[in-house]
Amino acid sequence: MAGEIADVQPSNSLPLDGQVAIVTGGSRGIGRAITLHLRALGARVVINYSSSSNHADLLASELNSAAGSSGSVAIPVRADVSEPDQVKALFERAEEEFGCQPHILVNCAGVLDPKYPALANTTVEDWDRTFAVNTRGAFLCSREAANRLRRGGGGRIITISSSLVGSLLPGYAAYAASKAAAETMTKIVAKELKGTGITANCVAPGPVASELFFAGKTEEMVQRFVDACPLGRLGQAGDVSQVVGFLAGDAGEWINGQVIRVNGGSVVV
Repeated sequence: MAGEIADVQPSNSLPLDGQVAIVTGGSRGIGRAITLHLRALGARVVINYSSSSNHADLLASELNSAAGSSGSVAIPVRADVSEPDQVKALFERAEEEFGCQPHILVNCAGVLDPKYPALANTTVEDWDRTFAVNTRGAFLCSREAANRLRRGGGGRIITISSSLVGSLLPGYAAYAASKAAAETMTKIVAKELKGTGITANCVAPGPVASELFFAGKTEEMVQRFVDACPLGRLGQAGDVSQVVGFLAGDAGEWINGQVIRVNGGSVVV
């Protein structure tokens, strides 16, 4: 981990230098990789988490230590993305800490039922919890971003979806449906933000070696995902974070209202 942090000291020539990025669910798994990569590109980062502060505090401390005399470049902020007041406070904290409007929002907070129930066995409580974070959370954060991100160029809303929206595997009805709703919303908000210079896109990973993916799966289940991929492996968090970084920079400006499926070819829809 120390070497990983040491590699993210930006220079003034980096593409996101001076920009502020909010990453929901930014302290673990794919969210952590995105936080690290955006910081490596020069962004100052707001690391959102919902419950335990341990991972977020440690990551922020290490990034700030690596920055040395550059001052605070990373802050951990607790917020439940399904609660409007907490989402508003998340954006306000970013503005107060860094003294400017945020430039980038990455909606990465997400939940998945590790029991993988058929729709017939999905409880209302589990369905509602999935939509509360994956869909309502993406809506509330995207709504706040649409009103508060910097206008005139460089504004980015990037929502992490899932290639399960294309593969439609049994056992993922609530999860895939919640992500499909977020994809549709993102495509529409991209059009609604016409004239602001803010783009809105989705990045939809396939199976990625992360705590969320491995939860509740046997080795046999994991191997089936590996076998289904033409590249013969699970994705890594870095495979996803680099696509997010591209979209966040100037090179990604002409990509808008799109869903990019990052899955090694395992899903082509």
